[in-house]
Amino acid sequence: MHSMDSIITVWKDYLKQLIAFYEAKRGNIFTFYLFLFLCFVLINISCYWWAMFTAFPELTHGRAGVYYFKIQFPVGFLGALFDSLSFFVTIYIIRHALRTEKSMQYVAHLSLDLIIAILATFWVLFVFSFSGWLVDLTNNTPQILVERNAKYEGLLLDAVARPADNMRNIYFGLIMGVSAMIPTCVHIYMFLHSCVFIVFRQKVTIAEN
Repeated sequence: MHSMDSIITVWKDYLKQLIAFYEAKRGNIFTFYLFLFLCFVLINISCYWWAMFTAFPELTHGRAGVYYFKIQFPVGFLGALFDSLSFFVTIYIIRHALRTEKSMQYVAHLSLDLIIAILATFWVLFVFSFSGWLVDLTNNTPQILVERNAKYEGLLLDAVARPADNMRNIYFGLIMGVSAMIPTCVHIYMFLHSCVFIVFRQKVTIAEN
């Protein structure tokens, strides 16, 4: 338990340094948000084409290619909207976590990022449903949005029930969720880095004694 408390103490120090760096470099909040939003637009569009070319290459050319080329724009915009807003939610969570005194409270606060990642999965489904509906609307082939949402929800349930038969869809969803997983990955990296630091320090202490 003592070692775990030491690890969390180091973990907190890393997060404090990260927050201090963010506050020092952020500048004007409005300008920063626009920059952040554009970065997430590029990340989402990049992930979209990465997923398309590796999971569904047959849909990247011909008439299907034109259709999915149009979809990239609402996908990038709506994905960035969620990611940029969740970024500030994450900052808020981190600040509260750093003020906690008990280790379990600290971990519980940061675990909220997992909830954001789960919400991102459902947001991705809505984004693709809405983006397809929007493109069909501009192509004068409108569909009912509720029916499209139900279709994508069915794909999600089918992927959960039969993952082996839906590997491409699962892979596609994971790639599209990369931007939403960034905060969680940062926490995991800092936790592992803290573990290595404490273990190495303990070995050095033992060796010196």
